[in-house]
Amino acid sequence: MNKIKIICTLGPSSLKKKIITQLKKEKVDLMRINLSHTNTKIIQKKINFLKRNNVNNICIDTEGAQIRTSYIKNEIFLKKNNTVKFLCSENKSNEKTICVHPTFKFNLIKLNTTIDIGFSNLTLKVQKKSKDKKSLICKVTKPGFLGSNKGVHIDAKIDLPPLTKKDIYALKLMKKNKIHTVAISFVNKSSDVSHVRKLIGKHSFLISKIETKNAIKDLKNISKVSNALLIDRGDLSREIPIEDIPFAQEYILNHSLKYKTPAYVATNLLETMIKENLPTRAESHDIYSSLKQGAKGMVLAAETAIGKDPLNCVRFLKKCIYSFKYKKKFI
Repeated sequence: MNKIKIICTLGPSSLKKKIITQLKKEKVDLMRINLSHTNTKIIQKKINFLKRNNVNNICIDTEGAQIRTSYIKNEIFLKKNNTVKFLCSENKSNEKTICVHPTFKFNLIKLNTTIDIGFSNLTLKVQKKSKDKKSLICKVTKPGFLGSNKGVHIDAKIDLPPLTKKDIYALKLMKKNKIHTVAISFVNKSSDVSHVRKLIGKHSFLISKIETKNAIKDLKNISKVSNALLIDRGDLSREIPIEDIPFAQEYILNHSLKYKTPAYVATNLLETMIKENLPTRAESHDIYSSLKQGAKGMVLAAETAIGKDPLNCVRFLKKCIYSFKYKKKFI
């Protein structure tokens, strides 16, 4: 049986010399820099830190084709029935104006279209468009918190480029620093992957993140131009009901086995261990089930980026993989 990969997301909890040294000893396969939570100015600083500590198995994870909220100093709670203005801008958002980026056209957004922001149930409904068609007037239909850099899902067809300006800059740094692994977020079609492949070269290891319905529809072609797939169950749940995520995961993993493209599973693997010492039985079972379905890698995100004990998470995940591979007998 081939080695099942462990991918760790780096953040405040793990970007420390002592922790990095231990993660290396635990033989973590990839150290992931998530550009969605990394300011452009510090990408090179993070790479330099890892290189100084002899880390060469770095993975750059792009922001990708996703709309996100602009900077907000503190989260703002928006009450139900509040009226807010929604527009494309790099300016700060506030309780009356929600600014998002990158820039896109509102022409295909119809009245009564829903807009979901983040994972705090904050939902807007489009009431009308401004006269200049550069902003939308929306009503809050589900209250929730508005925060910085939160993913925005609009129930309409919106054409976005596969890479942001930050992504393009990071890919240049990737080549400069001889980093060979990249994960492409919010892949919608195989041409998105081919576009990135031209930028990074044919010898780089390219992971396509499956987190949209469009990606599932074009899964066969995306697999052909990718080295691996990554099922991001969190962002995928913006477009697919949570109760259907297990079916989507099983479908993608069956596909990956059929076409011999390895697939990794991410989101909520050991969510409890962000704050606690042990996971739930359900989390342990989820990992086992994912491996049994054919997952060739497991991704720790918040668990190792902001969790209380990144090493404990990695060690428990290794125990789960060992238990699966060697099928412990209890009877």
